[in-house]
Amino acid sequence: MNLEERVTINPDIRSGKPCIKGTRITVYDILEYFAGGMSEEEILSDFPILSHEDIQSVFAFAAARERKLSVSLAA
Repeated sequence: MNLEERVTINPDIRSGKPCIKGTRITVYDILEYFAGGMSEEEILSDFPILSHEDIQSVFAFAAARERKLSVSLAA
């Protein structure tokens, strides 16, 4: 999965937080919805602009950031 096709960072949108491309919905927002107990179906219903692939990219983006953090802490 090419994350740059789905997740963008633009300093002029949501203060540079990673967003789903073409939206103002942040990776953080979606992760918070899941943490709050929402299902993927509920999120997609509330935000019809999103797709299953967008949701998958949120997890991939978060995993990549976690991996980078783990590597930098180990160094």
